[in-house]
Amino acid sequence: MHFDIKLLLDEMVNVVQYRGILYCMNLSQLINEFLEYLEIERNVSPLTIRNYGHYLNRFLDFLVSSPLAGPKEKLTVAAITSESIRQYRLYLSRFVDNHDISLKRVTQNYHLIAIRSFLKYCTKRDVITVSADKIDLPKAESRSIKFLEREQIDRLLNQPEISTNVGMRDKAILETLFSTGLRVSELVKLDRDQINLERKEFGVIGKGRRSRLVFLSDGAVEWISRYLKTRDDDLRPLFIRYSGKSPDEGDKNGESLRLSARSIERLVEKYVRKARLPIKISPHGIRHSFASDLLMNGADLRSIQEMLGHKNISTTQIYTHVTNPQLRAIHEKFHRKEPALS
Repeated sequence: MHFDIKLLLDEMVNVVQYRGILYCMNLSQLINEFLEYLEIERNVSPLTIRNYGHYLNRFLDFLVSSPLAGPKEKLTVAAITSESIRQYRLYLSRFVDNHDISLKRVTQNYHLIAIRSFLKYCTKRDVITVSADKIDLPKAESRSIKFLEREQIDRLLNQPEISTNVGMRDKAILETLFSTGLRVSELVKLDRDQINLERKEFGVIGKGRRSRLVFLSDGAVEWISRYLKTRDDDLRPLFIRYSGKSPDEGDKNGESLRLSARSIERLVEKYVRKARLPIKISPHGIRHSFASDLLMNGADLRSIQEMLGHKNISTTQIYTHVTNPQLRAIHEKFHRKEPALS
């Protein structure tokens, strides 16, 4: 077999020169291109892209703060080394904000996951840098799941004053949260024409842009129906605000009146206080309560995973803290029984 040595050497030089150019690429520019890649090719949600941008720009600022780094516009991918990543992990571990609050271990992991994804993107583009495999995530802290017992849920659901439009809306929101286990971000995006009250179901696009079917209880259907009867508009959002600034000019669909995620959080906090519940519960706590209620009543983890929209069953397994009814029966049958008399 004959090789053209000169041609082969020219190709090698071209590769070295090409990789050298990539190695000297501006880091800030490369991060922006990575975020565009997530949007265009990976179809990642805007929220995830925004979070990745936040985490990576914090890492960029950290690298710039190094005495030898130089200005941000001249910082290249060569600044990412095993040592700079080690120093950054120490920085995250010791970070304290102006309110003397440190970063939770899970938040530190989010920063590292963003860096790992960025490094994998660099490898995909033949950019010479640290291997993503060299970044191990520290073991996350065990999560303490807050959820309400059924009696506490009933107390919470009965708090809104249904003689007012606001109270009727709030009652429908609480019933929907507990009936469906929706994330608050999914709830606020609901539109009126999206809900099929007759079939007691509707579809949502959840985390990771994964679609799933969501089911409504009879109670939730009743209270959504009663709430909609109080509405004298044809605005698109299912849940709207009744106070605050006027609708934006030209907003015919009512998007500017759509309740925000923070509004739902404040609403839940208000009724938790009113019900004098012993634990502080957020909308996500109602989601936990939904999953826990299913599990305690015999639902299997796979079904709960589907209803919650979890990508991995391992995420759903955090709910196994709830007493399995079969295990409870075994415990009551065999634990601390009086020994038989001889």
